Amino acid sequence: MPKAQIISIGDELLLGVTVNTNAPYIARRLAEVGIPVVRILTVGDEMGAIVRALEESSDADIVVTTGGIGPTHDDVTVAAVAAFLGTELVEDESTLARIRSIFQERRTPTPESSAKQALVPKGAVLIENPLGMAPGLHVRKGRCQYFVLPGVPSEMQAMVDRYVLPIVRDLGAGEVLVRRVLRTTGIYESALFDRVGDLDPIRSLGVRVAFLPGVEGVDIGLSVEGKRAEEAQQVLDQAESLLRSRVGEWIYGVGETPLEEVVAELFFRTGKTVSTAESCTGGLLAHRLTNVAGSSTYFERGVVAYSNQAKVQLLGVREETLRTYGAVSEPTAIEMAEGVRRISGTDFGVSTTGIAGPGGGTPEKPVGLVYIGFSDGRRSYARQFYFRRERLFNKTRAALAALDLLRRELLQLKRGGEQVG
Repeated sequence: MPKAQIISIGDELLLGVTVNTNAPYIARRLAEVGIPVVRILTVGDEMGAIVRALEESSDADIVVTTGGIGPTHDDVTVAAVAAFLGTELVEDESTLARIRSIFQERRTPTPESSAKQALVPKGAVLIENPLGMAPGLHVRKGRCQYFVLPGVPSEMQAMVDRYVLPIVRDLGAGEVLVRRVLRTTGIYESALFDRVGDLDPIRSLGVRVAFLPGVEGVDIGLSVEGKRAEEAQQVLDQAESLLRSRVGEWIYGVGETPLEEVVAELFFRTGKTVSTAESCTGGLLAHRLTNVAGSSTYFERGVVAYSNQAKVQLLGVREETLRTYGAVSEPTAIEMAEGVRRISGTDFGVSTTGIAGPGGGTPEKPVGLVYIGFSDGRRSYARQFYFRRERLFNKTRAALAALDLLRRELLQLKRGGEQVG
């Protein structure tokens, strides 16, 4: 079985200034095609250290490096690769022309330092960079293949997916590690675990299960290894089916799909429209709804009504409601949702009002108390949530709770009684 090594290059990694997210991504993607990573090495932007790392990795079949191929003085990876190969750097005219054309499109002169990114080791195969300027490199020495990639995650990922994996896939042993992530929202990790219940039927399939809580919700990670790709996918299908039979209403997506994309797809499918009235989330809900291309077909407007005066003037919330129940209350949330739906003429109106913190809480209305209001012209209601953490966390969770409320309305799902925690 071929083995791979990863060399992460950059002083910022050694100093702890930047978290190395590239190595886990590469390791995961290689494992998916049956190639295990046996070592991950991090070195600084120093030629000698990079050359030594390349020499020490030469017993691998595949080496992937990231970082150090930019235009500045400390980007020395390409020169180090040339030294390791015992060859010279030559200027690649097509790369230089491409760099110049990019700056021409930006209507700005090409910086002299950018020309450095067109210098490549003689004989290297260039890997197209669809998201940046510096090309990646593919070279061989002995039996080992070296892939030299940028440190910018999006550029690195594009090269791994488009170039590296198609090259190395056939080197794998045929038995792969396959992962699948089921994304949930609106339920605590412990409550989700309890509702999933007995894991033995899933484990008996050879599937490992992990519960992965995060700000956006709790992901359920499933993984299978030691099987061929098609068989592994079939096993994961069975495991996913078992989980959906138990906690399906909280599973909103698979993989890295964000909740707003799932909601957007439901809006596209149903043809419904929505408008938002936000207080504690300050426009974050509208931001999430409009992150999706084509959102203008379902999103009509968003009103940020932070003050009581704005709630009255813009949304028609009654002053009596504010005096009697306060801005953070179920009646106010309902009137906000009804108001924005009325002035926009959309199918749905959704609102947020709460106490994001850190100040402003009381024993009756503590920090983290949030109401999500909803109105569709036939029904109006508000859901109460207690997040009780720091300000940005509360804003994020409130926006997610509103998105999940829309998802459930669009799917006509009944709520299972659990809150986003």
